[in-house]
Amino acid sequence: MRKDIEFQTEDGVTLRGWHYVPDDTSGPFPIIVMAHGYSSVKEMYLDRFAEAFAEAGLASLVYDHRNFGASDGRIRQEIDPWVQISDYRDAITFAETLPDTDAARIGIWGSSFSGGHVLVVAAWDRRVKAVVSQVPATNGPENVRRLIRADFVEPTRQAMEEDRRNRKKGGAPAMIPVVDEDPTAQAALPTPDSYQWYTGTQKERAPSWKNEVTLRSVEKFFEYNPSGYIPYISPTPLMMIVGNNDVVTITDLALSAYEQALEPKKLVLLNGGHFDAYTTDFENASRPAIAWFQEHL
Repeated sequence: MRKDIEFQTEDGVTLRGWHYVPDDTSGPFPIIVMAHGYSSVKEMYLDRFAEAFAEAGLASLVYDHRNFGASDGRIRQEIDPWVQISDYRDAITFAETLPDTDAARIGIWGSSFSGGHVLVVAAWDRRVKAVVSQVPATNGPENVRRLIRADFVEPTRQAMEEDRRNRKKGGAPAMIPVVDEDPTAQAALPTPDSYQWYTGTQKERAPSWKNEVTLRSVEKFFEYNPSGYIPYISPTPLMMIVGNNDVVTITDLALSAYEQALEPKKLVLLNGGHFDAYTTDFENASRPAIAWFQEHL
């Protein structure tokens, strides 16, 4: 069963999403708090994961990040990882208040950019009893350098500096496409599979998704390095799900981050790339996550 929900963050922003509970059984249930990755909205396959969790007896709280989709936010299409991390913790607090929730059995799940967020949240919030980090962005500085062509780095820096000057004068934030059909064009995620997945999923499932973010969002990606928090997750059980051919949140960066984690931990390797976890590799991504949450919640 799914119903629409909304809740407020500590700074008063209303976030909206869905609350799933298993059918034909009575609670309280373990609950998984879930949000999406870079610029994505909840309709981009999070419902599929939440439905699979519900079938396995797990409730879930799924929501759109502030500034995106159904959620409020003052600067639309702006991504601030540290604000999104704070919002994850506010979502956990809200999940505790739901009548079907067993507050002693809360897990968190994140994918792509939010796959990095859940690493940070789990390192400090001991209300979290299990965490699954799927195809995670673990090291922003290195990741950006692998995504952006070398000859684009300096012009991008200059554009960010000019954007700061313009905002200081009261100007609107500069924008950049998330994806572009031309992989040599400037975009936040300049890979062919990113363009195919975002634009295809927008047409099929998520018409509210917009192909733009603020340039400041890319700057904040430059500065974001959740891998430094990984050693502090233990003793909370960590599962990391990594694509063998991930060219968006690069495979070797995720594997290197996993090596820093202490026990208990488990690594799941998928055969495909970054976006296959939502589609062709869905069963191979969702089944281990379900088993992990069932074991530890």
